[in-house]
Order: sequence, then C-alpha cells, then structure tokens
Amino acid sequence: MKLKIDEEADALYFRLDDSAIVESEEVQPGVILDFNAENCVVGVEFLGISKRVEPEKLKTFLFESKLT
Repeated sequence: MKLKIDEEADALYFRLDDSAIVESEEVQPGVILDFNAENCVVGVEFLGISKRVEPEKLKTFLFESKLT
C-alpha cells in the first residue's frame, strides 16, 4: 500500500496495489476511485485535501492494524 500527498495538486492518493488502472470514477465531488481489470478498487484519490483536513494534521499519520 502507498499513501502520497501531492501539495501542488492539493490531493491525497491511497493506492492498494500496483495492478493496472483501467477505469476511474468520481463517486463524490473530489473523490475518485481507480479500478483494475477485475473491477476491484485499487486506488482512492481525494482532491482539495487542504479543505478537507487541516494542513497541520497532514504532517502525521496514525496507522493501525489488527493483522497477525
């Protein structure tokens, strides 16, 4: 998994795997899902991230996992 913040584009992108993206769909204003050939979501992009989250909070991420 990869998480990327693009300050120029004011976007946050979360990528689940490296499979090829064959289609993208904006499901809400500024929320884009990327799909692979099996129609599985492999990426999520949030546009206008500085309006959705306080910029100071983008400096730190908390990752939680219950996987064993």
